[in-house]
Amino acid sequence: MPAPTSSDSQVLRAVRRHTQAENPSSFLTLNSGNEVFTSPDTQGVIVYRRAGRFLVQFGGPFADEDSYKELLRRFVAYAHQRGLRVVGVQLQFKDAGAYARNGFTVNQIGASWAVDLSVFTLRGTRFMQLRNKISRARRNGLRVTEVDAADASRWQDGLREIDEAWLGTKGDDARALEFLVGQIGGPAQKHRRLFLGTIEDRPVGYISYAPVYGSRAGWMHDLSRRVPGGSPGLMEAINAHAIEVFTAEEVAWLHFGFTPFTGLDVNLELDGHSPSFRWLMHFLWEHGEQLYPAKSQLAYKEKWAPQLRIPEYVAFDGDASPAAFAHIFRACNAF
Repeated sequence: MPAPTSSDSQVLRAVRRHTQAENPSSFLTLNSGNEVFTSPDTQGVIVYRRAGRFLVQFGGPFADEDSYKELLRRFVAYAHQRGLRVVGVQLQFKDAGAYARNGFTVNQIGASWAVDLSVFTLRGTRFMQLRNKISRARRNGLRVTEVDAADASRWQDGLREIDEAWLGTKGDDARALEFLVGQIGGPAQKHRRLFLGTIEDRPVGYISYAPVYGSRAGWMHDLSRRVPGGSPGLMEAINAHAIEVFTAEEVAWLHFGFTPFTGLDVNLELDGHSPSFRWLMHFLWEHGEQLYPAKSQLAYKEKWAPQLRIPEYVAFDGDASPAAFAHIFRACNAF
């Protein structure tokens, strides 16, 4: 069995070319710290991180139809030969069906959300409160600029200050999440877009957008942070500015990314799913704010009235496993 290999260019080619699953978060495969599995005589890649006795796989195989099943089979065999198990997260609906047919227990874990920019407008009474927050941030001196990748180093210290201040509000033991959220910097930065908010030339917030491929191509509202205690409406104003830029460029979709425990629907579960794990996801939606602030994350996304809800799934190599579920969060640096 071949060993894993790692090549950013190889992964980028795969997620651009193999878009059958329509995964709006596919660019996260290029995060530093990921490992990449390939195999001879197959076309495509599997991206994962090891956490304890689990290989936590991001999305399904980014592979053509002829290689998809075989690449998955070899990856599972690679794990089993080393005494490890596989758990896949952020699988799309097409992936979920393929994994279920290959012996995995598959459950919905949450959803991602998207706005059709071809029809989006902030006009109308439903957006009155949002417009007021944006206007207030602008009256308080907010200026929003898109930072070119070549110029990002000029703002590096300011971005680091935002990150440190933001993380400081999360508690003494808080960690910056990884794996299922994006990054800033590195070779992949040239493919992302960064919008920075400043007041009196001091950085106060930013949003990083990652490219989305496939039939709903566009940009994904990814990593976003702000200084605590600043003007209300900072993030809303930065995102509104980005939307204006994307709309002028005729970008079709703005994606808001994956939020666990949201958009759960028993009608979206597959045959053979785990009822007990389904119960756990609904329980965490109601009571799991300390694990992940799903309700506040969804509230921000719903401000923009997304028209599209995209269910996302978790797949367990065998029975649904609380240990495997916990190791997803371990792979994300949550604990």
